[in-house]
Amino acid sequence: MIRFALFFMIPAALSALDWPSQNAVATGNFGTNNRGRPQLGDTFSATGPVMAVGEGELIFATTESSAAVSRLPSTLGAWLALDHGDGLVSIYARIEDSVIDTVPKKIEQGTVIANCGSTGWSNRDGYYLSFFDRKERRWVNPSLIITAKEDTRAPSIQSVKLKNEAGALFDMAMTRVLKQGYYGIIVQSSDTRQSSMESPLAPFKIICSVNGMETGAFSTETFSARDGVLMAYRGGLTHARQIFEPYPAVEAGYVVFTRGQVNLSIIVQDITGNTVNAQYRLFVE
Repeated sequence: MIRFALFFMIPAALSALDWPSQNAVATGNFGTNNRGRPQLGDTFSATGPVMAVGEGELIFATTESSAAVSRLPSTLGAWLALDHGDGLVSIYARIEDSVIDTVPKKIEQGTVIANCGSTGWSNRDGYYLSFFDRKERRWVNPSLIITAKEDTRAPSIQSVKLKNEAGALFDMAMTRVLKQGYYGIIVQSSDTRQSSMESPLAPFKIICSVNGMETGAFSTETFSARDGVLMAYRGGLTHARQIFEPYPAVEAGYVVFTRGQVNLSIIVQDITGNTVNAQYRLFVE
């Protein structure tokens, strides 16, 4: 199992936050490739009430039909936001319109703040949950803030491809010889938990290595907002559009090959530490 330090430190006061619904089924998660851009929260299929993840203050609420939303159509539909202190804001979206106007200003953990709905870009009842760190201007993976749900199943790797500078793709399942040069490492992978009802989810981390040396590590820990540009973490901050452009895969790293025998290793890890490993042996001419 791979261990690594988390860059997002959770204040002790926030460590007891809980999921808004215990019986919801995950249909998408933080880092899912949403047609060329990362999903910035978790989506769930569910019915019934949506509860506050923790104590907080209501700082924004809007119905889908409000003037603010109608002027600027939103994927969120009806949504509200709670400030939990220390810069952390939780956002609940795609919820039912009906109870938003009755939500109190001060919220206790477990307070019902909404009902599951299908507003915004949603085709089933449920809700969308995301967290934004206002101090650091970044979106945070909810499973780093709330204890991740039990998961004993390893992720899966659907494909690994290399892309040269001319844009040509080489499927590692069928490639044994390559020319030397620069290559992007394109990985399509997914994670599933215990429920067969859940949709395939985005894994938490992808690590690429060549001859035992790490050459790329992409993590869905946080996504940062920098001057209106969304940045992802891949060894350092990288334009998210570059990483997520090869939908439904991601560009998890890159490598410069020189002549000789090469061993390429791809390790995919989920949020609870389950891993899967793929190995490829190549000759570079």
